[in-house]
Amino acid sequence: MRKLLLLAALACLTACQPSADELAEPLMQRIDSLYQHNDYQGTLNAIRELRAEHPKATECRKRALKIWQEASVKMAQADIARTDSALQATLMQIDQEHNLYRQNMLRAKRDSLQIRYDALCGTVRIIHQRQQE
Repeated sequence: MRKLLLLAALACLTACQPSADELAEPLMQRIDSLYQHNDYQGTLNAIRELRAEHPKATECRKRALKIWQEASVKMAQADIARTDSALQATLMQIDQEHNLYRQNMLRAKRDSLQIRYDALCGTVRIIHQRQQE
């Protein structure tokens, strides 16, 4: 009889413990809040924290993965816009520059910006493919 009571008490104590997802929920709310306020880098940092502190919170981690992808795309798209603006400005400077040395330096800058632009576009393309899977 004693063993039965002890077993029942142990079962009650373990049943009252919050699940891993319940423990991770405050952090998920913070992640959602950061994302809603367009703090994408803060969102990604909070998701890294979630992954480190709550490795068994599978449902929260699934939700966080979707937010991670969306925040990464938005960050990359903003970076694409900045890079494209810098690329366009550099192209205009090349046409206006008469000094051959400065033209060549601007061409090197143009090439660097073009590579960055292409890499960022590739990143966005890959994230979109993974989101469809």
